[in-house]
Amino acid sequence: MDSVEVAKICKALGDSNRLRIIQMLSDGEKCGCHLLEEFDITQPTLSHHMKILTDCGLVNDWKEGKWHHYSINCKTLCEFKDFIETLSCVPVDGESCGCC
Repeated sequence: MDSVEVAKICKALGDSNRLRIIQMLSDGEKCGCHLLEEFDITQPTLSHHMKILTDCGLVNDWKEGKWHHYSINCKTLCEFKDFIETLSCVPVDGESCGCC
């Protein structure tokens, strides 16, 4: 995963509604109608959020009738997690920070 892809995911997750959507999808596939019930937003606003999440590759979608169904793209999420795990910190004072 390159830095452009990571930046798109970070930008997508920088919105609290989109972060909450990803948390909801962690339990499994959801219909847009069920996601919409959990938010105080309009259907076009949900569609906007879902477009951002699908465009960055974090979410898969498929359509059935007028509703879209969404699920987490496990491959992309795993690649993002792998990138995050490559990050570490080095304390300025040379002492162990205990976080990494």
